[in-house]
Amino acid sequence: MKELNKEQITKGLEVFQNLADSKLVTHLNSCVHCGLCAESCIYYLATKDNRLTPARKVDLVASIYRRYFTFTGKFWPGFVNARQLNKETADEMVDLLFGACTMCGRCTMHCSIGVDIAFLVRVGRTMLSNMGMVPVTLQSTVNAAVETGNNMSIPEEEFIATLKWMEEELIDEVNDPNAKIPMNETGKKILYTLNPREPKFFPLSISAMAKIFFAAGESWTLSTKMYDVTNYAYFSGNLDEARLIAHRLWNEMGNLKAQTLVLAECGHGSRAFRWEAPNYLQEQFPFEVKTSVECIADYIREGKIRLDPEKIKDVVTLHDPCNLVRSGGIIHEQRYILDQFIANFVEMTPNGTDNYCCGGGGGQLAMSEYNDRRMKIAEIKAVQIQKTGAKIVVTPCHNCVDQLSQINVFFKLGLKIKTLAEIVADALILENEPG
Repeated sequence: MKELNKEQITKGLEVFQNLADSKLVTHLNSCVHCGLCAESCIYYLATKDNRLTPARKVDLVASIYRRYFTFTGKFWPGFVNARQLNKETADEMVDLLFGACTMCGRCTMHCSIGVDIAFLVRVGRTMLSNMGMVPVTLQSTVNAAVETGNNMSIPEEEFIATLKWMEEELIDEVNDPNAKIPMNETGKKILYTLNPREPKFFPLSISAMAKIFFAAGESWTLSTKMYDVTNYAYFSGNLDEARLIAHRLWNEMGNLKAQTLVLAECGHGSRAFRWEAPNYLQEQFPFEVKTSVECIADYIREGKIRLDPEKIKDVVTLHDPCNLVRSGGIIHEQRYILDQFIANFVEMTPNGTDNYCCGGGGGQLAMSEYNDRRMKIAEIKAVQIQKTGAKIVVTPCHNCVDQLSQINVFFKLGLKIKTLAEIVADALILENEPG
C-alpha cells in the first residue's frame, strides 16, 4: 500500500475527535508500563516476543493520540513517544491489533490499574477501519453479512432445504411425527438464532437445540431471512456496519412478534448483540435477550427437560469462551448444566474468567494470513486440555468449536469437540424415545 493520504489520516484521527468520551481519554492516559499484562497474553506466552505484549498495543494507539491531541506531543513528540500516523505506524497497527490480538480481555482483568486494553485495541481497529485498512479476509466476512444477511452467504433456499432435512432427522430421532423445526412463524415465545457455520458445516447443532426445544415443549421459531447471531463488524471496528447487522436482528424480532430472542452458542455474537448493541444503537431492548446456555439451564431448573447421568461415560472438560464468560459474566450456568449429568467433569487450569483464550476469537479464524501465528498460540490451549485427561471438550461457542477442532487435528489430541446443546441433546430423556 502507498503512503497514507490526507483523507485517510483525517478519518483515522476522527476516533479521537470526541474528547468528551471520558473512558477513551482515561484509558489512553493510564498505562504505567508495569508489564504485568505480558504474562496474561497468549501471544506473549507462546512467543516471548516483547513486541506482542498488550502494553505495546496500548502504547501504539496512545502514541498517536499524544502526537495529535496533547500539547507536549504536538511540539516535543520525542519526549512522550508520540508517533505520527503514517504508513509505517498503520502497518504496525494492522499487524499487532488485528494479527496479534483476540480481544479476549484476559490482560484487562490482570492489569494492575484496570486499563481496558481490549477496548483500546478495538479503538485502534476502528481507526484502521476508517482508513480502509481492515484485513481483506476479515472484511470479506463482514461484507457477506451486510450484503446477504449471513456471514457465509448462504442462499435462503439452501438454508430452508437444510432445515427441512434436519427436521426429518429430528422426527426420526425423537420418534414423533409432530416434532418440527418451525420457520418464520409469528407470535412465538422464542426467536432462535444460529451461527451460519451450523447450517453450512455443523447441522447437527441445529437438530440438537431443536431436540431440546421439543423436549421442553417450547414455543419457538427460526427466521430464514435474519438468523445470523454473529457480528464480525464488532471485530473489524466498523461501528456503522455493526449497527446495521444488529438492527436487522432487532427488526426481525418485531416482524415475527416474538417475546424472547435466544442467542445461539456464539461468544462474540452474544456480546456484540446483547451487551454492545444497545450502546451503538442507543436504544434499550423492547424484548428479552438471553443466551441458549441460560435457556437450557432454566429448562433443567424448571423440570422441563430431564438428563440421563449414565449416558456420558467419558471424562469431560469445559472451555470457557472469552466473550461469554470473561466479558459477559455467564460462568456458572454451563457448569450447573454439566453437573446435572456428567459424572466425570474435570476443570481446566486456569478456568472461568481466568481461562486462556483458544486463539480463535477477535476475528482470527476469518484472517487466514495469520494462521501460523494462530496455531502457535493454540498450543497453550492444547496443553491445557491434555492436562485434564478429558476425551470430550464442551464449549458454548461455535468459533471456539472451530478453533478447538483445528487444535484437535493439529496437535493430534484425539478428542470429541461438542457444543453444550449437543452434549445435552445426547443425554436427553424422551417420552417416546425409540427402544
